[in-house]
Formats: sequence, C-alpha cells, structure tokens
Amino acid sequence: MSDLPEKTCSIDRLITHPKLVEAALSGRKTQQRRDGVYAYPNETFTLEGQAFIVTDLTRETIGDMTDAEAQAEGYPSLVMYRDLILRMHAGMEWNESAPVWVHHFKRVD
Repeated sequence: MSDLPEKTCSIDRLITHPKLVEAALSGRKTQQRRDGVYAYPNETFTLEGQAFIVTDLTRETIGDMTDAEAQAEGYPSLVMYRDLILRMHAGMEWNESAPVWVHHFKRVD
C-alpha cells in the first residue's frame, strides 16, 4: 500500500446515497469515483448487511469515463451521471482533466 496515498475519508462513506446503495446491492454498481481515497484493495465494507470487497483502486481523470463506466457507477449513461453530479454539487464545473480515484468493488457471497 505504500504507493497509495493516505485515505481522505473512511470506507463507510464510500457509498451513502440510498439509490446507489440499492444499485450496489443489486449488482448494477461496481465502481465509485471519489476525489480522494476512501478504501484500499482487499478492504471490506457492508451495505445493509451485505459484504463487499474493494478489488482495485485506480487513478483516472473524469474525462476517461465512458458510458460503460457510468453504468458500473449505477447510472444509465455518462450524460445522466454528469448531469446528476453537477446538480448535486452546485457551482461545480465538469472538468475533463479532474483526477479521481476509482474504487472497484464486488459483493462477497
């Protein structure tokens, strides 16, 4: 882990919105982008009693995101993802070069 930065937030804050929790529980959501590190690979977290494990942590820019990755975030398309993010964060601009940490995860069955 020494090549990864310190966490900026705790793993229990990785996925909090009820619709995103539902998407993760159903298997539609397998990624979460954040501007900081919330979890490291092999760490586990629980959503409504269901365990998940972080499988990877990658560094990308928001501009690297595709429709398929927006779907892995639990959204139907990149356009819908972008529009919702901009509504949630008043005054934010969509900056294609903005760096993000992509937390990849899966259910532990």
